[in-house]
Amino acid sequence: MWRTCRPEHVTASALVVDASGQNTLLTLHKTVGRWLQLGGHCEPADPTLTAAALREATEESGLAALTITPTPLQLSRHQLEAGGCAGAYHLDVQFLVTATTTEFVVSNESHALKWFPLTTLPPDTDPTVQSLATRAHHHLSHP
Repeated sequence: MWRTCRPEHVTASALVVDASGQNTLLTLHKTVGRWLQLGGHCEPADPTLTAAALREATEESGLAALTITPTPLQLSRHQLEAGGCAGAYHLDVQFLVTATTTEFVVSNESHALKWFPLTTLPPDTDPTVQSLATRAHHHLSHP
């Protein structure tokens, strides 16, 4: 569960979409240098993975009144190439989160935050994020 566990540990992330379900908020992550969904490491105070994902989304965006789907949208296993966890694997449980407002605050973990059309992400977006966005678009288009 914890960041100190090697070679793998669980993380929780959130693909935040606006109320229309047409746009997603991505972070230009300081350590990774790519556009990613919001999320991160679980903390002992997190009672569930959904709570961890919701906490991370709130901390990284400043958005209030977020709602989260109770079932993960996607599971991802990826190796970290930078930062304090370099060489470890994240077992990322990825949730869909809806924002009622689009006014965000950039946290110290990010170079920037930006809303992108869910179906038109930046060309250098990580393939896992592309896959997550595709799943979200399908989920939102076929309730």
